[in-house]
Amino acid sequence: SQVTTFKLDEYVGLPATHDQSYRYFMRENLFRHINIDQARTHVPDGTAADLHAECRDYEKRIEAAGGIDLQLLGLGRNGHIGFNEPTGSLRSRTWVKILSEQTLKDNSDVFGSLAAMPKHALTMGIGTILDARRILLLAFGPAKVRAVEHMVEGPLSAICPGSALQQHPRTTVILDENSAAGLHYADHYRWIDSQKLAWQRYE
Repeated sequence: SQVTTFKLDEYVGLPATHDQSYRYFMRENLFRHINIDQARTHVPDGTAADLHAECRDYEKRIEAAGGIDLQLLGLGRNGHIGFNEPTGSLRSRTWVKILSEQTLKDNSDVFGSLAAMPKHALTMGIGTILDARRILLLAFGPAKVRAVEHMVEGPLSAICPGSALQQHPRTTVILDENSAAGLHYADHYRWIDSQKLAWQRYE
């Protein structure tokens, strides 16, 4: 009942009543099932008359709430986090983003066709994401194997936006065997995980 939430992103042009909007998704799949104060649930407004002003206001709302304690992320097949697509700024704040062709193809099924899918979204920037005190990223399945490899072991690069998480001191990555199949140091990571009880006291 005391939680405040900030959704990572929202499609441009979709009202909160649209069944593919993230406001609708969060309300139907989480918010209406728990005792959260709806006034403390924030989602970027993709129908705002001035989208750039909405992005700036969203940053102010996050700051006014004291920042983000826990940022929950997925990972796109092209390495995007939020809707921060490859080649974007690794220091960006909440902004309007043109969705990549890969993202459009990956997400178009739920809209019925590629033509019906919004081509733009509002998204927290990578700089905004990295300001969170802790980050939890989940990636599952063989389609994510290259993105996971580049995120965890590749160079810090705008080509893989998820690689920016290498700079964050409190990021936890949860994978299955399929998504982790491309990691060269998987045995080392398993060793670290097996020793976590011994080293947690030093955190």
